[in-house]
Amino acid sequence: MKIHEKYINRCIQLAKNGLGSTYPNPMVGSVIVYDNKIIGEGWHQKAGEAHAEVNAIHQVKENSLFKHATIYVSLEPCSHFGKTPPCSDLIIAMGIKKVVIGTIDPFAKVAGRGIQKLIAAGCDVVVGVLEKECQELNKRFFTFHQKKRPYLILKWAQTQNGFIAPSLQQEREPVWISNRYNKLLVHKWRSEEQAILVGTQTAIKDNPKLDTRLWMGKSPLRLVIDKNLRIPKESYLYNQKVKTIFFTEKEMGNLENVEFKKLDFSQDIISQLCDYLYDLGIQSLIIEGGGKTLEQFIALEYWDEARITQNESEWKDGILAPLIEGEITKEIKLQDNLVRYYEPK
Repeated sequence: MKIHEKYINRCIQLAKNGLGSTYPNPMVGSVIVYDNKIIGEGWHQKAGEAHAEVNAIHQVKENSLFKHATIYVSLEPCSHFGKTPPCSDLIIAMGIKKVVIGTIDPFAKVAGRGIQKLIAAGCDVVVGVLEKECQELNKRFFTFHQKKRPYLILKWAQTQNGFIAPSLQQEREPVWISNRYNKLLVHKWRSEEQAILVGTQTAIKDNPKLDTRLWMGKSPLRLVIDKNLRIPKESYLYNQKVKTIFFTEKEMGNLENVEFKKLDFSQDIISQLCDYLYDLGIQSLIIEGGGKTLEQFIALEYWDEARITQNESEWKDGILAPLIEGEITKEIKLQDNLVRYYEPK
C-alpha cells in the first residue's frame, strides 16, 4: 500500500497545477508506472481539454508497456461522454490491467460507474488510496455535488485587538490592515475561486475592484448584495470589465456584463443566493465582507473555511471583526501579518 500512496501523492501534486482553471471539472492528476518507474504523467489543465489520464497515456513512448503497467489517478476515471470521451474506455482500450484510484467521483454521471466499467473489463482496481487527501484536493467539487451549494470561504483582516474597520473611515483613509505581501496572496486566492461577494457598505466605503490585477489568473465572478441599489453607478463594480451580479429587491434591467437578480429580502437571502449560485454551476465563493455580510454566513453555519489576517496594530475603537468558532488548520507569517486558516469544528 505504501508504494500506492507514493504514486497517488504524486497524482495530487500534479492535480494542484489545475487550481482555478478546471472549473466546472475537478482537479485530477495521473501517473503511469512500469517496473517501479513513472513512464507517463499528466493532469487536467482546463475544462474541455484532455483529462489527466489522457495526458499521462500520451506521454508513454512505447505502447507495449501498457499491459504490464499500472495507472494511478487521484479521482475515479470518468465513464460518460462529456466534452471529451470516457477515460475508463481509453484505459481499457490501451490494455492497462492495473488501476489504482484515490477516491470515487461524487458527480452523479460517474459515481462508481467508471470503476464498474474497469472491473467488468477485467481490470484489477484498487480504490481508496490517500482517500481523505484526494477529497481535500477537490473540496470545492465535492461540496458542490454533495451539499448542493458552493464551497464557502470567509475572508477578512483585523487588528491585534479585533477591529475590522475604523468607526469613521472618512477620517482615516486610506486604512490598510493587510500589507503588500498579503494583498498579493489575496489576489492569488481570488484567481483560485469562481466567485467573490461583498455587501453594500463595503462596496460604498471601499469601492473595491474585486479582480486579480496583482496576480495572473482569471478574475472571479463579482457578486454584490445591494438591496436598494444604493451603490453609485460610478463604482468599479459597474465598470463592466468583469461580469458582476447585483442581488437586490428591485426590478432592474441588465446592463452589458452586469446583471441584477431579484431576491426576497424578507426571507433568508444567503440560502437564496447559494441556491442561485448552485443553479449557475458556481462551485466556490469567497466572501470578502463586510462584517454584516460575513456574520450572516456565520450565523447560518454556511462556511467551509475562513482565512483571517491579523496585523500587529491596535486601535482604540472601530467596527469589531466577526466572531467565529473553528479550528486553525494552517498559519502563514507575512512580516507583520499573520494569516490563519480555519475550518468549522
